Parts: sequence; structure tokens; C-alpha cells
Amino acid sequence: MARVVITGGAGFIGSHLAERLVQEGWQVVVLDNLLTGRRENIQHLLDNPDFEFLHHDIRQPVRIEGEVDYVFHLASTASPVDFVNHPFETLTVGSYGTECALNLALEKGAKFLFSSTSEVYGDPLVHPQIEDYWGNVNPIGVRGVYDEAKRYAESLVMAYHRYKGADTRIVRIFNTYGERMRLNDGRVVPNFVSQALKGEPITVYGDGSQTRSFCYVADLVEGIYRLSQTDYHLPVNIGNPIEHTILEFAQLIRDLTGSRSEIVFCEFFTPDDPKQRCPDITRAQELLGWEPKVSLEEGLRRTIADFQARLVGGGV
Repeated sequence: MARVVITGGAGFIGSHLAERLVQEGWQVVVLDNLLTGRRENIQHLLDNPDFEFLHHDIRQPVRIEGEVDYVFHLASTASPVDFVNHPFETLTVGSYGTECALNLALEKGAKFLFSSTSEVYGDPLVHPQIEDYWGNVNPIGVRGVYDEAKRYAESLVMAYHRYKGADTRIVRIFNTYGERMRLNDGRVVPNFVSQALKGEPITVYGDGSQTRSFCYVADLVEGIYRLSQTDYHLPVNIGNPIEHTILEFAQLIRDLTGSRSEIVFCEFFTPDDPKQRCPDITRAQELLGWEPKVSLEEGLRRTIADFQARLVGGGV
């Protein structure tokens, strides 16, 4: 039975990956300092004999007893709200944290997968974004703490692969949504769904013409799992290539929730917010045989049901 360590495994995506790997018969050790992760995300796994949770900050060296076959490094803040509230944690988990995770993999002779982001492309001048595109990033902007942390981490991962022989993979994750997102996360899906369910105005920044492509979390985890089983070392985009404007998205969420919320337009609050974001997934299709399966409407219905249950129960 394979044994895997997931850093950030109590987070939104990390908890879904942990759940999937337990279902696949892996022994899973989750490391999380719960800065943005939530114990509630993994509560249903805590009694499973193949699951273990360790409260640990990945910026500190890791000591894991026994064998480890795989390290998935997912630890990081991931929303514009977090970049403002936790800028230094964002930078250091991408630098020190990635190095600690890589050292654990080297020590154990384990394979390693790093979760990068579409933010490495910045406000892209190439559309859709292909893995060979180097990006258009403002290194000193508010978002720069996240963008540059991930870009540095990718460089570190490749250096460990080239010069230390680490067996690495890099996934570049595009906009993802689904159950267990924090209600106060500050990203588009939690904002719009929470506002619609509460009957509050749905706030669209700018004129709503900026585009995003939203991938349901189960599809993303399937892509990560397939990449983990390959020997491919260069970055691979995982995301949904179907674009929607932010205004279209707000209207769809209002319809699916049955809300009467008014859609209101506000000035941009986040500098360097990309005007377009959409992956070219040719590499994932050819290498992994992967493409998203869950429609936006179906994924949103599941997400809305989860948010509604937590709002009623007083969750976060």
C-alpha cells in the first residue's frame, strides 16, 4: 500500500485529493497549519485507519516516521483576500515550504508533485494560455506575493529535479470551485453564491466582461491523480477551457439559487486582476487523456447545496 504526504491537505483542494487517495487505497498523511485550511474539511476522514492528520507548518523541516512514497505539495494561501492578510506567509510557504517538502521527498526517495497556478501567467498577453508561455506578471503588485512565490517554487522544483535527481511533477491549476471552499474566501464563486443565498447584492467588479474558466474540483483532482502516475516533469495545465464572463457567471448563479439579488457593478478592488484566464489543455489531453467532465451547471448545483447547508449550520 502506497503512503503519501499531502501538505495543505486540510484545504479546499487538498482535502478532496486526500479523500480521493484514501478511496484509491493509499495511506494518507495530511500536514496543515490550518491558517486557511479547516479541520472540518477532513473530519470525515479522521477515523479512517489509512488517514493521519499532523498539525504542522510546512515552512519548518518535516519529520515523518516510516516510508513515504509520494509527496503532494499543495500548501499555500490561494485567494486575493489571503494575499493581503497573509503576504509573508504566502511568500515563505512558496519558498521555505517548497524546499522543506522537496527535502522530505529526497530523504524518503519519494515522488513529488507541486501544485502551481495559472497565476504564473499573470494578466496574460497570450490566449488561451499554453504551458510554454512565460507570463505577464507584476512582481511588486499585491498579487505578486502569490504569483512570484509560485514562479519561484516552480524554478526550485525544476532545480531539484535537474541537479539533485528529485522525481518531480508540476500542475498549473486554473480557477477551481466546489464543496468546502471557504464562505469568506473572497474569490468569485464564494462571493457570488453567498451573496445570492443571503439575498444580498451580487457584486461584479468592473463591467463584468473579464473572463474565467471554472473547473469543478472532482475534475481537477482526477487530473492531478493522472499526472501523479506519469513520469512527466514539465508543467501541465489542468482547468476547464470553456470561458464565461464574470457577468454571465453572476447571472447563472442567481438563476440556479433562485435568488432575487440585484447584480451591482463596483470598481476593481484587486490590482492586476487578469482580464482573461483560460487554459490550453492540449498537453493534458495528449499526456493524461484528461479533460473536464462535470458541466458548470451541475458543479454549481453541488456547490450551492454545500454552501447552503453550511450557511444554515453557521459554518465558514
